[in-house]
Amino acid sequence: MPTALADADLLVSSASTIAVILAAMILVAFVEIVIPLHRRNRWNALHLAPNRTLTFITFATNIVFNVAVVLGLVLLQVKGWGVFNAVHVGPIWGTIAVVAALDFAFYVAHVSMHKVPAFWRAHSVHHADPAVDVTTTIRQHPLEGLIRYAFIVLFALPLGASPAAFAIYRSASALNGLLEHANISLPRRLDVALSWITTWPNVHKVHHSRDRRLTDTNYGNLFSIWDRLFRTFTPADVGASIEYGLAGTDRRELQTTAALLASPFRGEVQPSSAATATPS
Repeated sequence: MPTALADADLLVSSASTIAVILAAMILVAFVEIVIPLHRRNRWNALHLAPNRTLTFITFATNIVFNVAVVLGLVLLQVKGWGVFNAVHVGPIWGTIAVVAALDFAFYVAHVSMHKVPAFWRAHSVHHADPAVDVTTTIRQHPLEGLIRYAFIVLFALPLGASPAAFAIYRSASALNGLLEHANISLPRRLDVALSWITTWPNVHKVHHSRDRRLTDTNYGNLFSIWDRLFRTFTPADVGASIEYGLAGTDRRELQTTAALLASPFRGEVQPSSAATATPS
């Protein structure tokens, strides 16, 4: 059946994308060794197992979400529904518009995950990592993936985004995430110059601060323009000296895979100023 073949093609494409992301993670991990922003501490070793497990759980759930969204976008194309299926602007400009719109959707989703208590409980699993590096990128609770894709759907479906444009955005988002979480050091001038366009390497590090005044800034995904427009931007150079993690989550028993998966159901964790985490 054509539908079955389409589903199989989507699964193969998703598996290929995951392979590329994993290869990129390994490459970035080597760069972290060569030009680290911070010296590795015990948390870099201790967080590896839960981060790796949560990463593969996220890959598995994202495959399901991606297939569902792409099939929905294909259906819209067939029906001619959605802005870009009714108004033809060309593939290049259409892709640019979709990428910008989905990046704004991510910004809105990210702000919501900090402002809505129920969303924050899921998102706090990502923020609770006491040592931010490339393995932190896809350390997410499955509920966070559900929230993110819900916001993507709210933007992508009315737009009638093409499946290709959606795939480009999701791939760029994943690869950009590796760079913005990577524990790498760049010259300050280059770092500041990059911050006018994108969120790496140190713009996003600010967002992982224990100080809520900084945590509630730099929400952007691919582009820093949304934070600048909505006045939630903190300069990149602050990100070179951030204390990572969340107060009250530094005990080793709270950093296991099981504990992190249970975390949203235990109660709310709020970002706050605190001393640097030490394994206990």
